[in-house]
Amino acid sequence: MTVWSDLTGQDAAIDVLRAAAAAAASSRASSDMTHSWLITGPPGSGRSNLAYAFAEALLSGRPDGDETTRAQVTARSHPDLHVLATEGVIIKVADVRKIVERSHYAPSVGHHRVIVVEDADRMTEQTSNVLLKELEEPPERTVWILCAPSEADLIPTIRSRVRSVRLQVPGVAAVADLLVRRDGVDRELARRAAREAQSHIGMAHRLATSAEARDRRDETLRLALNVRSTPGAVLTAARLIEIAGDDAKAITELRDAEEREHTLRSLGVAPGQAVPAALRSQIRALEEDQKRRATRSLRDGIDRILVDLASLFRDILVTQLGAEVDLVNRGIADDVARAAASATPAQTLATLDAIQEARIRIEANVQPTLALEAMLVAAIRRPEPAREVRS
Repeated sequence: MTVWSDLTGQDAAIDVLRAAAAAAASSRASSDMTHSWLITGPPGSGRSNLAYAFAEALLSGRPDGDETTRAQVTARSHPDLHVLATEGVIIKVADVRKIVERSHYAPSVGHHRVIVVEDADRMTEQTSNVLLKELEEPPERTVWILCAPSEADLIPTIRSRVRSVRLQVPGVAAVADLLVRRDGVDRELARRAAREAQSHIGMAHRLATSAEARDRRDETLRLALNVRSTPGAVLTAARLIEIAGDDAKAITELRDAEEREHTLRSLGVAPGQAVPAALRSQIRALEEDQKRRATRSLRDGIDRILVDLASLFRDILVTQLGAEVDLVNRGIADDVARAAASATPAQTLATLDAIQEARIRIEANVQPTLALEAMLVAAIRRPEPAREVRS
């Protein structure tokens, strides 16, 4: 199995990065290779997975990687790999300055020092400018790999100093095949999860492996279909916030407990032992990081709900127009048909616009409940008034 085996539907991007890793493995070509990369693609396309696969190939000095390096990269424990990520809303300037300093160290065991910046779009302009100089003149054996949804999410001066590799949304069949091969999921369930996740690999994995996640998604769609009045929209918005919170809690709770246990063990605190006063500040710092992650996870959960609702009203519009296109939500095709008959295509388009507007408002820090309430009011199925017929 090569480092690229678990990447789905990205053959063109893999070819580019594998060729770069092969060139870097040659001492003659190493100084000529690109040292600043930007991997872009929609959520769920596998940006970070591809970044770490490229990192493994560079660190191992082998275009297809090796098992030892793969284990270290997976554990994020390789001494020449540094990761800049955030559990919050933005990447901090101090964190960028710290990793810039590390970028000037010579590799200790690998062929290169590799720095992966996940969610580079979360850098403010000030933070981006701190990184800019390093991308202009990186040390010869340091490689920067930035990940972002699109080039437009970064400032122009950074875009001009990186080589971009664009990912595509993998097909439903390719994502389903990955779930079957990698996770041992039943093929029919894998196809359903891939379709309902709209080829978002991470979300497809959750839907395929968690009955609770599937139930929460089903409830979200049922609630939206049953909004009949403004008071109903208000109540539904409150319930959707609860669902997003339950989803976020399911994602973060186990991880938080594992992190705390690992931190206590590394500090020499036995299970059940009280934390010494001298170490409490470190535990508080961990708890603050986890709170920030919970806030971001809740926001991401709300956005996932809006994406699911967009798929629902897309299906309704497709049905209204009689388009020969597969439904995302085949399991509720009868409900979709009834909803399609209760409104016009123009009304459904207005609802889709309202969903997108809610996403924009929440991203701009509008209170999520208010944004959802406004969106759901637009989703109320109101028949158009009858037109006067003149003789």
